[in-house]
Amino acid sequence: MEYEFVLDFKVRDYECDLQGIVNNSVYQNYLEHARHEFLLDKGVDFAQLAKDDINLVVTRAELDYKTSLTSGDKFWVGVRVERVSKIRFVFHQDIFRSADDKLVVAAQITGTSLNGKGRPISLDSLSVLFDNA
Repeated sequence: MEYEFVLDFKVRDYECDLQGIVNNSVYQNYLEHARHEFLLDKGVDFAQLAKDDINLVVTRAELDYKTSLTSGDKFWVGVRVERVSKIRFVFHQDIFRSADDKLVVAAQITGTSLNGKGRPISLDSLSVLFDNA
């Protein structure tokens, strides 16, 4: 898969559980951080959107865990976004261990855009994200 954005990370000790591997919930933090950095890279300020009553929210998270990361592992997250309807988008994200480019997690994060009243709004104002659609 070709990615629109790639971000490098390193596992910190406190992200690991008693088994010495990254806790499954932490992978969602990695994915979220990569999405926010992707948005900034595209010129979309997530915090400013919220101030403008445009709230990007996750409606579904699908994560397939393939292998584990351990403390000190370096890894990268690849991000690609796809508009799937007038109000829905999907982030296709993969996490790879840097040492051997082994797939760690494959994820599809579905989201939508809501106004200040919690109603779905068109993604047309975010067309910069979907220039590949």
